[in-house]
Amino acid sequence: MIFKKLILILLCTITTTVFSQDKTTQPPYLKAGDTVAIVAPSGALINKEDKIEQSINLLKSWGLHVVVGDNVFKVYNHFAGTDDERCEDYQKALDDPTISAILCARGGYGTVRILDKLDYSKFRNHPKWLIGYSDITALHNRMQNEGYQSIHGLMCTSMQDDLSEIKETISTFKDAIFGNPLAYTLEGSEYNRPGKATGELIGGNLTLLHTMLGSKTSMDTSGKILFIEEVGEYKYHIDRMLQSLKRAGYFDNCKGVIVGDISNVRKNTTDWGSSVEQLIVDALSEYDFPIAFNMHAGHEDDNRAMIFGRTVDLTVGKDKSTFVFEE
Repeated sequence: MIFKKLILILLCTITTTVFSQDKTTQPPYLKAGDTVAIVAPSGALINKEDKIEQSINLLKSWGLHVVVGDNVFKVYNHFAGTDDERCEDYQKALDDPTISAILCARGGYGTVRILDKLDYSKFRNHPKWLIGYSDITALHNRMQNEGYQSIHGLMCTSMQDDLSEIKETISTFKDAIFGNPLAYTLEGSEYNRPGKATGELIGGNLTLLHTMLGSKTSMDTSGKILFIEEVGEYKYHIDRMLQSLKRAGYFDNCKGVIVGDISNVRKNTTDWGSSVEQLIVDALSEYDFPIAFNMHAGHEDDNRAMIFGRTVDLTVGKDKSTFVFEE
């Protein structure tokens, strides 16, 4: 009897280990003739028709078809339509087997309000790329938990009058959706913590990662490399979110951290007393994983695409850092 119990325990352990090491599913890369759906699951698109049109023209120039959600230009208080209307467009795109990618028009706030209304059962039969950043982190979290890769990158509101001003944003976005290799060399930083790590890249906007804590859409960071970015926050609030994540065990088994743009930091009446970089290093001082700063991704014009859920090889030094997405 004891022997049988030991065998059962061993089998359960092996099964759990194998399951936890399963790789995420990559949706098919896009090719000419495929269709991209533009939806607005978050903030209202007031006077943004030109941005949508620019996005449509860009995608069409690459040989792609484009459909726009029925409710994209609706306005309900802060949002691009009611929760049900925004959910309807996103759900329709998830379910449609002829859609190859879902491009979010903008972030802002609102995706967390529709997360629990979404059904991924038809999506699992025809996976497609989710593309966006900022508030769309909530949907990236859900994709990660469903076991699918997604793209942190350009949205419709990223468009500029002169697209040459966001050349890297567009070229890396195109590489990501069409399956061209992605690799980045980051400028060095005195705040970098040198080291090497390999793991799936996950993450997104720090506020949204913090918002997901304690919910079924909070991500498992074990064995993963975490990317973070933020915009418009006080330093003390950035620290508070990092402390909350830390207390919840978010970094306990993390393999590494890549820090993107921390933009438009607000000034408090009481000075924090150090740089944002030092703040992050201090908050993560008890861990020994590598930390790389200066990734051009987040709420700046230069917002380079990354594939969440894809394994990356990260090498961090004081002079430079590199991370390469495995094919």
